[in-house]
Amino acid sequence: MKTLIILSHPTVDESSSQQFLMHSLPEDENITVHVLEQTYPDGVIDVEKEQALLLEYDRVLFQFPFYWYSSPPLLKKWQDEVLTDHFAFGYRGNKLNGKEFGLVLVIGLPEKEYQTGGQEGFSISELTKPYQAMARKTGMTYLKPLTIFQFPYLTEKEKMSLLVDYQQYVSLKHPVSLKRKEAWILDQLKNTSRETLPTEGTLFILEAVSEAIEDNRMELDELSLHIDNYDV
Repeated sequence: MKTLIILSHPTVDESSSQQFLMHSLPEDENITVHVLEQTYPDGVIDVEKEQALLLEYDRVLFQFPFYWYSSPPLLKKWQDEVLTDHFAFGYRGNKLNGKEFGLVLVIGLPEKEYQTGGQEGFSISELTKPYQAMARKTGMTYLKPLTIFQFPYLTEKEKMSLLVDYQQYVSLKHPVSLKRKEAWILDQLKNTSRETLPTEGTLFILEAVSEAIEDNRMELDELSLHIDNYDV
């Protein structure tokens, strides 16, 4: 699964949230971050180059701060110019069919405000309808967005949880099931360099966590088997 992250932010170098996300990504040749403002500082988009880039990937993610219920202007311009008739839709416009499409949204207000009775009055699902419609029109599979509320106020523990969620959202096959999350964590633990661990006790903890995950998975699989075989 190859993932293209199309990132748009007018001052990305000064954004603590975007810098955190970019530095959270593993070194993986299957994941590419494409920062529009850095690629096109003059705002002149190379449409053919962008369309050729899209064809190389299985999953396309828009990552941006949620400004006035939409994206920064350069990403909107990118949509208008790159997702053209005969390429993304219309007669023979099937070049994006079957790809996955998702959103990584950095949002300034608390999550509770995005609901009936909240300050905004609408859910994120309602406010992102244009992107859902875009995915439908271009034949892409729309993924549930990864929403990041009030990043500056997150604790270190919450940021580490976000790091894991972000890496899984970018790399795992969707829908992201518990079993896939477990396999991903086991793989990360297995590939952790032992030389970087602070103490021998840390290695013991990692091994114990791996064993616990594997044991729990065996129990869940056995329980699932019993349920499937149960004759109601």
